Amino acid sequence: MNDVLRILGTWKFWKELMVMTAGMLFGAAAVYYFLLPSKLIIGSISGLSIVLSTLLEGVGVHIKVSMMVLLINAVLLVLAWFLIGREFGAKTIYTALILGPLMDLLEWIKPYWELMEEGQTSIMGDPWLDLICFVLMLSISQAILFNINASTGGLDILAKIVNKYFHLDIGTSVTVAGAIICCTAFAINPFRMVVLGLIGTWINGLAIDYFTASLNRKKRVCIISDDYERIREYIINSLNRGCSLFPLKGGYSGDKKVEIQTLLTTNEFAELMGYLKDNKIDHFLTAGNVSEVYGQWNQKQHEHTIGYRKKKETDDSVS
Repeated sequence: MNDVLRILGTWKFWKELMVMTAGMLFGAAAVYYFLLPSKLIIGSISGLSIVLSTLLEGVGVHIKVSMMVLLINAVLLVLAWFLIGREFGAKTIYTALILGPLMDLLEWIKPYWELMEEGQTSIMGDPWLDLICFVLMLSISQAILFNINASTGGLDILAKIVNKYFHLDIGTSVTVAGAIICCTAFAINPFRMVVLGLIGTWINGLAIDYFTASLNRKKRVCIISDDYERIREYIINSLNRGCSLFPLKGGYSGDKKVEIQTLLTTNEFAELMGYLKDNKIDHFLTAGNVSEVYGQWNQKQHEHTIGYRKKKETDDSVS
């Protein structure tokens, strides 16, 4: 109980709660306004729910799509809890449970049929435009949630399981799991619409990889400077990041130099550039984008500072 109260009292918890709610509202809008009226069956639990809801309606059983989403997600959430992890499971329980209610909220605020012109069968009036709008909105929502170790539920749970145990990119995992679900649309849709759904599922996977890489992008920075000690101190003490020092020899001058290498977020990189400029430090710098970082990057920043200070104290005592 004390652990729960401690978590509830942190800013990180409330910030992630707000991010998850906003991300799910974006995803719910994509499903409600572009997927539901057009009856496009993209490889998702929402698409599977449309198929099952339509089939059941044909035999006289009326279950709303939002309720079907909730029922399927309930089963998948059990898998998420045991196969992926408690943090992912707990966050996904929240996001999955609010998807249906958020769709009902959007229906109460502005029903999709009020946005459709007479004779149209969807919001955009063209299945390709509905597909593009849906995929872009949903991919952004999924990338935001994956970035904080959460998901929209449903297909994302299956994709995360494939990603964890088969080590495929998250976008590829979404495509594989989605293609299987997408084929269920043969039960209610013509061949042309199923093919359109498969294309949408493939584009969704590509878009997720793109947006995820954009959110996770870091800068690999290499600096050569005679004043490398000041730069090293700034990176460690002000930016709270680690760095590596490499001795080298200039090919033209033959002078011995030291190169600093470090990984920074885009904001930290901007701060470093500002520091170099404000202090008029002569330097030669190159920077490249890195989309995936593993290991100790995600440890609390103050641990880097503590580790550095302990090392510094040890070095001083030895010297």
